Amino acid sequence: MMKLRQILVPMAAIVIFGLVWEMLVWANGWPDYVMASPSDLPPAYAQYWELFLVMGWQTLWRTVVGLVLAIVFGVLLGMIMGFSKLMRDALYPLLVGFNAIPKATVVPIVALLFVGEHNFNTILIAFMISFFPIAVSVSIGLSTLEPEYRDILRSLGASQTTIFWKIALPKTLPEFFGALKVAVTLAFIGTNLMEIVSPHGRGLGALFDSGKTNSDYPLMFAVLIALALMGILLYYVVVALEKIFAGWAERTPSH
Repeated sequence: MMKLRQILVPMAAIVIFGLVWEMLVWANGWPDYVMASPSDLPPAYAQYWELFLVMGWQTLWRTVVGLVLAIVFGVLLGMIMGFSKLMRDALYPLLVGFNAIPKATVVPIVALLFVGEHNFNTILIAFMISFFPIAVSVSIGLSTLEPEYRDILRSLGASQTTIFWKIALPKTLPEFFGALKVAVTLAFIGTNLMEIVSPHGRGLGALFDSGKTNSDYPLMFAVLIALALMGILLYYVVVALEKIFAGWAERTPSH
């Protein structure tokens, strides 16, 4: 019953959102070159379905690769900062300063540095924009580890590695998956920024830019919805992994 509700409730919310969107367009009399309505999208998907498949796959795999790199680098950096106060004090200002820079200003620089390397550029931006929350969450999780647990295990002869696997890692997992849910959406933002800006752009971002150039607003909105659906898909992949590896941390509401 609970699983059925978890499926039906989000689906109902999406349907309600679509109906409200359709009614707003109809009530205001907006033409499709001002605001496309949900009913304008199926013809766009039918006309460009091959492009959506090809471009969607290109966007998806680059986003996933950038996200995986962000996880690896973010976890390693978070571990360094979490276990060393010196490194935490040294690296935090750099990370915060880097994250404060609008990535839209970094995209043209990267595109010029690596001209023609579109796959590399896109993955790099997806990585750059998504590793920060992962690194911070792991760092916070490890740095707030109760010293009593560490002292008890050390008194029993446990090594630093054992302490990490038995205490530190499980404690960090809830924060890690919370950050990963945020990083998923950020990675898509990074991917599409590069796809739109790069003159060699491919993927859904390039398809969106093509729709803008040709004033094909239904196509533009169809791309946005496709991106949203891909983001939702990856989000629920993370949710499934969270239930497997950190399901013990979930608190069921009493009502």
